[in-house]
Amino acid sequence: MIASDLPTAIERLRQLIENASVIIPFTGAGISTECGIPDFRSPGGIWTKNKLIPFDTFVTSQEMRDEAWRQRFAMEQNFAKAKPGRGHRALASLYRAGKSPALITQNIDNLHQASGIAASDVVELHGNTTYALCLDCAKRYELSWVKEKFDTLGEHAPDCGCGGHIKTATVSFGQQMPLEAMQRAEELTRNCDLFLAVGSSLVVWPAAGFPLMAKRSGVALVIINREPTDFDEIADLVVRSDIGDALSPFIAN
Repeated sequence: MIASDLPTAIERLRQLIENASVIIPFTGAGISTECGIPDFRSPGGIWTKNKLIPFDTFVTSQEMRDEAWRQRFAMEQNFAKAKPGRGHRALASLYRAGKSPALITQNIDNLHQASGIAASDVVELHGNTTYALCLDCAKRYELSWVKEKFDTLGEHAPDCGCGGHIKTATVSFGQQMPLEAMQRAEELTRNCDLFLAVGSSLVVWPAAGFPLMAKRSGVALVIINREPTDFDEIADLVVRSDIGDALSPFIAN
């Protein structure tokens, strides 16, 4: 069902939420655009401004590691200033109300945690860009430390004390998906009765497979996105709207 207007969509969504026992939200970049974080594919998005650096290139090329960190620090103002938007706050309200035990996200901005959802209950399929990890020993590094070393070395990416390369804790193209997160996401998807796909274009696999998995498991599927997706025809409800406008009625006072 594609709702003909926003009030009708919100009322139908309210009914589905009230009748559900376990709700699992699944979020993409669209939920964070009102927070000042550009998405990836739209005009002016991140991929139109930055060079894509696959994982194997990052590992094998000092030049590409330097470029990756230059790009990350150029975006720091967007990430550092971003605060949870209406969509984040609405989903956090469902979490606090006990309706949603956890959340699955493709996003890397840490805004769901900032909205009040415990970090242990945010399943990050594509990692987190607000800190860094050594690719060899997994030691955590704060971005402020990496920036200081990067500047001191003349805009060269620093390495870990063990000799491993330091990278933002995100999943790059060609990098293995986090097995634990994928397994937990599958478990959550199969054991809910309402799956909310929010702000995702649903074209990046394997993450995009979770809404389909939900539907095949007999779970009610709601898609909230400004643009059409490939899964609209199988959804129980499609809300084509600004994410904040669609979810703001569900923010608890």
